[in-house]
Amino acid sequence: MERDYHDREWGVPTADEQALFELLTLEGAQAGLAWRTILAKRDGYRDAFARFDPARVARFDPARVDRLVANPAIVRHRGKIESTVANARTLVALHRGGGSLGALVWSVVGARPLAPRYAKPGSIPARTPASDALAKLLAKQGFRFVGSTTCQAFMQAAGLTNDHLVGCHRHAPCEALGAKFSSPARASSSTGSRGAKARRGSGS
Repeated sequence: MERDYHDREWGVPTADEQALFELLTLEGAQAGLAWRTILAKRDGYRDAFARFDPARVARFDPARVDRLVANPAIVRHRGKIESTVANARTLVALHRGGGSLGALVWSVVGARPLAPRYAKPGSIPARTPASDALAKLLAKQGFRFVGSTTCQAFMQAAGLTNDHLVGCHRHAPCEALGAKFSSPARASSSTGSRGAKARRGSGS
């Protein structure tokens, strides 16, 4: 399961709104838990959170949240569940303002994946200046459960940084995908132009 995720998804650049919302949710849910636990519940999360359609999740009411807290198919942490609903509402507001999550997060890396070219597993940091910047930017927008370590993991998963080790068989393919990647052109009006400025599997 983890190997398949590593070989097929981890580090592949994406700007798809629902995919990014899903990854942000799963990375937040993972805090304090093993990633294997979250992967095992991934289908449960997709069912519970309307395939990560932010417009639908934004309409979840307290009764729906109560049912989710009792749902064994996901991590039954009320704070994390409530943060997902709150994040969906923040994302809907972002869309209404003409922005997108894709443009917002990719602005932090100048619209191109970072290429740190780590050689050893122990060299991959749990947080970076870029993840610090993303955490601050997302929090300013109103997103929750978006600390720097969570943002670093999110950036790795969504391909904003190619943290596969240089000796990993997935490093070169993700690098090639990154070279051809075209990020969203517009960020939220509140982000302006400031954006151009290890974990899991460590990409081994």
